[in-house]
Amino acid sequence: MAPEADNKTTSSSTSTPPSSSSIGSLPYQRSLSPQRKRVRISYSDRYIPNRDTVNLQAGFSLKPESSGSEENPPLRINDNGLDTQRIEEANRTFSDVLRSELFGDDVPSTKPSRVASGSSSSEIGSNGSVTPPRSHTSVPSTPSRNLFTFMSPRKTPTRQIGNATLDVENEAFSLSPVRLFSQKMLLSPRKQLRSISKVPFRVLDAPELADDFYLNLVDWSSSNVLAVGLARSVYLWSAYTGSVSKLCELGEHDLVTSVAWLPEGKYVAVGSHRGVVQIWDAEAERKLRTMDGHTSRAGSLAWHGHILSSGSRDKSILLRDVRASGSYFRRLTGHKQEICGLKWSYEDDKLASGGNDNKLFVWNSTSDSPLLKFTEHVAAVKAIAWSPHQRGILASGGGTADQRIKFWNTLTGRQINEIDTGSQICNLVWSKNSNEVVSAHGYSQNQIAIWKYPSMRQVTALTGHTCRVLYLAISPDGQTIVSGAGDETLRFWNVFGKGRPEYREVTLLDVVPQLR
Repeated sequence: MAPEADNKTTSSSTSTPPSSSSIGSLPYQRSLSPQRKRVRISYSDRYIPNRDTVNLQAGFSLKPESSGSEENPPLRINDNGLDTQRIEEANRTFSDVLRSELFGDDVPSTKPSRVASGSSSSEIGSNGSVTPPRSHTSVPSTPSRNLFTFMSPRKTPTRQIGNATLDVENEAFSLSPVRLFSQKMLLSPRKQLRSISKVPFRVLDAPELADDFYLNLVDWSSSNVLAVGLARSVYLWSAYTGSVSKLCELGEHDLVTSVAWLPEGKYVAVGSHRGVVQIWDAEAERKLRTMDGHTSRAGSLAWHGHILSSGSRDKSILLRDVRASGSYFRRLTGHKQEICGLKWSYEDDKLASGGNDNKLFVWNSTSDSPLLKFTEHVAAVKAIAWSPHQRGILASGGGTADQRIKFWNTLTGRQINEIDTGSQICNLVWSKNSNEVVSAHGYSQNQIAIWKYPSMRQVTALTGHTCRVLYLAISPDGQTIVSGAGDETLRFWNVFGKGRPEYREVTLLDVVPQLR
């Protein structure tokens, strides 16, 4: 029952009209008839606290989660391929507006303020979010002067937010459902996010593209020509004209196991199932030489100037000088199983090799023993990529039992970062235009993921292949990537380009019907 002070009862059956002196001081009710029952009139009130005088920060936990910060948010892998960058931006904006509406100026922003202590100015962050100013709220006190004293009108108080000035008095009479501070936050310019199409703009049908984790059958030259190994043949596709030509065809009982372009883009090396490596002049469509030395298939090739390295199932790496008459000048041994990944660094004379023995080695061309040995992977290491932006940084990816991308500093010999992708890593490419890493995945996601380095925040995921994405290459301008899979298709994605090209489907069967 409510206390007596909150309820008042009057008797109307015996009351008489009050005198004029009582009107305004007591409730007035007229008696309509002698038989009317008593009317109970209740007066009550509901207390609504004033947010400006309540310390809400003392009653609520307003600190950010310890799992991540706004500068380095916790890793979230989006299996559906949604743009997590836009989601995070929308979540930050919603959180800032909600905090501003609920708590006003009493709660500091999660971002550290760059203004001096005690300053009442606000700032707009690089991503468009506005940091509320810190106010020094004091307990209201009784005015020291007479309330009815005539005086000149005071200057309207204003609040500076970034480059805009808000009228504090007009905020009380605003018709907007949100505060002026929140309006400024919502209308402030946002950071332009890169739009990445989730649909390939070109699809090439590649019949008999092998579904083999240990092969490397796709490479993109500096002259904008794509080389693809299909069964016993190597085909060239020109990105300028869209034409397809057949470069070579191996013997009846042989298969193409690897292709690699010379950096200048005129010559291409072809590895075979028999362990033979051939060098072809792509412009003249003429074989220059054949080099042997392996006793099993040569599944990986890598150029470094005039030096061609080849890795084989016979557990060895051969360094070949194409200017010399001999097939090779050095044999590197150290892996216990097949060599499935080879990459030369951009600046240093270092060769990274990955094997089916879960090992990652770093060599140079003047030593027979590896400079560095990394044994942290627990599955085959095929995916290898050197950073074109920072000297000595190497990325490697493990197979189905590992599923991790690890980053190494080859200058110090230490691991500097790693991330669990949740899927088999079949290939890695480092972007030339931005500090981002592209990974191709197999079991069980069959997708391409783009990661921002070094935070390793997933920018987006590209899906469409129905089998493992085993092959990955990047265009010479660094804007487009091509992916190949066991579903016998090559898909072109505009990942780092500015425009969004129209979708167009072209098949090799339409151009070269004799493939089948």
